[in-house]
Amino acid sequence: MSSDSKPGVFSIILSVLAALFGVQTETNRQRDFTQGHPGIFIGVGIGFIVLFVVSLLLIVNWVLP
Repeated sequence: MSSDSKPGVFSIILSVLAALFGVQTETNRQRDFTQGHPGIFIGVGIGFIVLFVVSLLLIVNWVLP
């Protein structure tokens, strides 16, 4: 990836997942802040959090009928 290109879909997903788990590298964080649009990262992050909460609710309802 060249220095002026925007991060791709797979790169955005990996960056958001790494940030949610707290293992994002400084290099990737700097790349995301300089080349990425914040709205995309926020949207993907909110989507993953909603998916996580819904999956937890489904698991709890399945285990505790």
